[in-house]
Amino acid sequence: MSGQETSKQPARPRSSSLIIALTAISMTSGLLVVLAFQLTLPRINLNKQRALERAVFTVLPESTVRKNYYLDTDGLTLLPDDSFAQANVYAGYNDQGTFTGMAIEGSARGYQDIVKVLYGYSFENQSIVGMTVLQSSETPGLGDKVETDPEFLANFIQLDARLNDASSALANPIVTVKRGKKIHPWQIDGISGATVTSKAIGAALRDSAGQMLPLLVKYESSLERTIPISKGHE
Repeated sequence: MSGQETSKQPARPRSSSLIIALTAISMTSGLLVVLAFQLTLPRINLNKQRALERAVFTVLPESTVRKNYYLDTDGLTLLPDDSFAQANVYAGYNDQGTFTGMAIEGSARGYQDIVKVLYGYSFENQSIVGMTVLQSSETPGLGDKVETDPEFLANFIQLDARLNDASSALANPIVTVKRGKKIHPWQIDGISGATVTSKAIGAALRDSAGQMLPLLVKYESSLERTIPISKGHE
């Protein structure tokens, strides 16, 4: 044995210890993510509800009050005021409590993702009287023009959405055409450079209106035409 002492090397951790440590870290991280999601979910849902409520009054500009309804093939059901998340159509009323129209959702695939819209429908004019984009991931500066271009948004001031004589489908399917080529009131004048997105909005309106409007007309008698207005809305 030499006079020099052999230096001791630090013990390497066992692989089992590493696995246990990594597992504990992963479980803790996952728990924190779930906990953060659960804590923020009510706030996220509230923000979505407020955004959708603002959108209702955007597409029904004469409305200051809304009522929540659920519409399907079985009928049109009035929901409590706090059942916003369960509704799929919304009735708008003015300051006098008079019915002004319905707000309805629609969606279709755009260039990158699903484009989701809300549009207002007037029974009196049998037309779409407003449209706003609820969700879109389209290319900034191009696809997002559908949310800001005044000429494009003018398409939805009074877009023909009449039903056929049997009230079973749109009399004329809504369609997006090339900019400057619109000749019929049910056509949407598209946006140059955002053709796919503007076509997606046309498809969303065509599909949603073709499905929902016949049901609305069928169950129109279930709508509250006038509602009492509280002093806070006078």
